[in-house]
Amino acid sequence: MTRAGTESGGREMPVMDAASERKLRVSIVTVARSTGYRRQGAVEVVHNLCSSFDPRSNKNRARSWWKRTSTPTRANASQALIPARLSSPNDPALPCTFGYENMAVKTRKQSVKDQPAQRERSPLVGAQNAGKARRPGRDGKPAAPFNSLLLHNKNGPFPGTAFIRTKLGLTPSAFLKIAVGVALAAVAGIIHWYHLYYLFENDRHFSHLSTLEKEMAFRTEMGLYYSYFKTIVEAPSFLNGLFLIMNDRLTEYPLVINTLKRFNLYPEVVLASWYRIYTGTMDFFGVATKMCWSVNRGEGLSPVDSCEGMGDPAYFYVTLVFVLNGLMMSLFFVYGTYLSGSRLGGVVTVLCFFFNHGESTRVMWTPPLRESFSYPFLVLQMLLVTYILRSRTPGRKAFFALGVCNVFFMLPWQFAQFVLLTQIASLFASYILGYLTPGRMQALLVAHMASLGVCFLLMFGNSMLLTSFSTLWSPSLVSIWGIIALRERIGRFCRPGIITWVVQGLGWVGSTVALKFLMSAIFGAADDAHISSLIRSKFSSYRDFDTMMYTCAAEFGFMEMETPLRYLKTLLLPVNLLILTVIALKTMQDVWRFLRHGETSPPKCDLDSSEQTALFANGELVYHSLQLLAFTILAVLIMRLKLFLTPQMCVMASLVCSRQVLGWVGEKHRQQLLVVGLLSLMAVQGVANLQSQWGIMGEFSNLPQEQLLEWIRDNTRPNAVFAGAMPTMASVKLSAARPIVNHPHYEDAGLRERTKLVYSMYSRKPADAVKRNLLRLGVDFFILEESWCTRRSRPGCSMPEIWDVEDPENAGGVPLCTLMSQDPRPHFRSVFHNSVYTVLRVPKPAGARR
Repeated sequence: MTRAGTESGGREMPVMDAASERKLRVSIVTVARSTGYRRQGAVEVVHNLCSSFDPRSNKNRARSWWKRTSTPTRANASQALIPARLSSPNDPALPCTFGYENMAVKTRKQSVKDQPAQRERSPLVGAQNAGKARRPGRDGKPAAPFNSLLLHNKNGPFPGTAFIRTKLGLTPSAFLKIAVGVALAAVAGIIHWYHLYYLFENDRHFSHLSTLEKEMAFRTEMGLYYSYFKTIVEAPSFLNGLFLIMNDRLTEYPLVINTLKRFNLYPEVVLASWYRIYTGTMDFFGVATKMCWSVNRGEGLSPVDSCEGMGDPAYFYVTLVFVLNGLMMSLFFVYGTYLSGSRLGGVVTVLCFFFNHGESTRVMWTPPLRESFSYPFLVLQMLLVTYILRSRTPGRKAFFALGVCNVFFMLPWQFAQFVLLTQIASLFASYILGYLTPGRMQALLVAHMASLGVCFLLMFGNSMLLTSFSTLWSPSLVSIWGIIALRERIGRFCRPGIITWVVQGLGWVGSTVALKFLMSAIFGAADDAHISSLIRSKFSSYRDFDTMMYTCAAEFGFMEMETPLRYLKTLLLPVNLLILTVIALKTMQDVWRFLRHGETSPPKCDLDSSEQTALFANGELVYHSLQLLAFTILAVLIMRLKLFLTPQMCVMASLVCSRQVLGWVGEKHRQQLLVVGLLSLMAVQGVANLQSQWGIMGEFSNLPQEQLLEWIRDNTRPNAVFAGAMPTMASVKLSAARPIVNHPHYEDAGLRERTKLVYSMYSRKPADAVKRNLLRLGVDFFILEESWCTRRSRPGCSMPEIWDVEDPENAGGVPLCTLMSQDPRPHFRSVFHNSVYTVLRVPKPAGARR
C-alpha cells in the first residue's frame, strides 16, 4: 500500500510505502531513545539530518550507526550527531528513509485495514524490544505537537533535565517515577512514626511522667537494657561510661561481667553517644533541649517534675526507636514496590501492615526490646536478598551490603541467628530445586560467614554465636558449602531429581546438627540447653523448671486461634493463600518439566544444567514463599515470633499487583481496579482495628513500686545486694542503682541457675534451705511479691506448681512465700511492706558482714 501527502503550497510529496514508513519509525524511535527527545522532536532531528542526502536510500541501520557515532552524554548527542552525518554523506548506514518529509509534516491515521500488516511485522512490538519500545500514540493517533524550540534546546524542555540526564543517567520520566516513589515511601515512614508515638503516648501519658515513672514504665528486660543507656549518659565521659558497662559489678553480683558481650547492647552505646553529642552541641550554642514543669498528680500524691524534649534521656531514647521503625515502614513500601514491580504493590504492603498492626509489631508498647532495633535491618536485608536473586549480575557491592545488614541485624538481638537460619534453609531449598546457581549460593554463604565473623569479634568472642541451638545457622553455613562443593561427585551416581534433592536436604540437616554438637563440645557451651528443651517440650510432654518458665508465658506458647481469624477478617490470609497457590503451581510445572527431561537424560547428572538455569526467573518468588512457610512454622510454635510472619504476609500481599504472578487476570488496568477493590474490602476490618488501637487510653502509675524504690534509695547502702522477681530486679538496678544477683536476661546458663536459687522462695522448700541459697549468693535483701505465690497464666503455671515439677518430694506443702508473708521470723526480718512488696532482710553471720 502506498501513501501520498500534499504540502500547503500544493506540491505533491513522494509516495512512501508501508515498509519505508516502518523503517522511518525505527529511525525516529532510535534517535528518541539515544537523545532523550520525545517523538516529535526526534522526527525533526531526522528531518535535519537527512535533508541533504538521497531520499531514495532505504538503508535502515540506525542502531549500529548510532553506536559508532554516539557520544558519552545525551545532552549534546544531537549536536554531535549532525556534524557526523554531514561529514559522511555517502555513509550506507544512514537512518534516512524515502518519504521522511511526509512523516515530518503530517501523519495520516491508519485505516483498520492497514493496522494488522503494520502490527504483525512492526519491530516496535518484537519480542526482544517488548519491554522497552513505545508506540507513537494510542490507537494510531499521532503524538501531541511539541514546541520545537524547546526540543532543540540542549537542556531539554526544562532547565533541570540536563542535570538529570548527565549526572543521574535518568530520563525525566524515570526521574519523576523515582521521585514519586521516594515521596510515597517518606510519607509512609512519617505516618508510621507518628502512629507509634501516638499509641505510646496515649497508653502511658509518657510526656507527663516524672523521670522515675518513665523508668518504671520500662519493665522487665526493657528496664535492664535502658539502665546501660542511662549509665553511659550519666557517666563523666562516654569512654568512662563504656568502661562501666564493660566491667559491670551491679548486674550479677559479685561477678564482674562485660555486658556489651552478654546483652547485645550496641544500640544503647550508639544512642548514648548520639545523646551526648546532641546535648553537648546544643549546650555549646545555648539552645534549650527540654522543657520541664511540675505535675500535680492528685489523690494525695506529691507533685513531680516532668520533662519533655530531646534533652530528656528517656524521651530521646524512645523517639529514636520510633524514628527507626518509621524508616522501616518506608523500607516496606520500597520492598513491596520492588517485589511486585508496581508502586501500588508498595501501597498494598503498607496498608496491610497498618490494617494488621497489632499482629505485626509491639514496638509501640515495648520500645527498648531488642527486635525494635534489629527488625528494621532484617527488612533491608531481605530486600537486598530479593535484589540479588532477581538481578542477573548483582555485583560485589550488593553482597557487601548484605553482609553489613546482617551485622546490624545480629548485633542488637540474640535471636537474630535463628531467623537467618530459616533464610539460609529457604535459599538452600531454592538452590536444590534449581532456582539458584551454585555460584550465587556460595556468594550468599560468603556474605553470611563474613558477617558472622564480624559479629563474633564485636561481641568479644561470644560463644553463643557459634554454639547456641538457636544458632544452628553457623554450622548450617559450613554444611551447605560442603554440599555445594560435592555436587559434582553427587552427580556421578544419580540423575537430578527427587532422590537427589532429598539426599541433599537430609545431608544438610544431619551435618548441621552434628557440627553443632561438635562445636558445643569444643567450646564447652551449655547456654542453649533451655532452647533445645523448649523445642522438645513442643512435641512431647517433657517439662522442667526452665522450660516452664518459658511455656507458661503466653508469648512463648503456641499461636492462639484468634490470630488466624484476625488474618481472615482483614483478608490477609486469603490473599496469601491465593499467591502461594499460584507460585506453587508454577513451581510444580517447572519441576515437572525438569523431571520429565531428566528421565531421558544420561545417568550422570549435571546440577548446573541449562534446564535449572531456565528456572531462575522465579527464584525470588520461590524464596519468599519458602520464607513465608518457615515464618509460619515459627509463629505456630512460638506466638511471639508472629512478628516475623505478619510483615512477611504483608510483603507477599504486594504480589497481587505483580503481572508475573497474577497477569492472567487481565490487562494491567483491570488488575489495578481489582486491587483497589480488594483494598476497600480489607479496609472494612482494617480501619476498625486501627480505631481500636487509637481508642486505647491510659496513664502509667505504679505507686507501690515507686514507694519501694524510694525506700531503697533512702534506707539502704549503695552496695546493698538485692534479689527477687526478675522484672522487679531490672527496676531496682535501673532506678536505685543497687547490685542485683538475677535479672530478666535468661539466656545464660549461670544466670538460670542463680534465678532458680532465688526463686526457691516461691517453692515449698524449708526456709533454712532457701536462706542458705541466698547467703551463698551474697544477698542482703529479698523483695517478696505475694502475688507470685498465687498468680498463674493457666493451670499448672503458678510458681509453686512449677516448683512441684522440679522438686516433687516437697509437693503438697504450703508454699514458703505464703509463710514468709505471714511471719518471716526467725530466718528473715521484714523491713518494708506495702500492698504489693515486702522487703526481707537476710541476716548474716557476724563474720560475713561487709
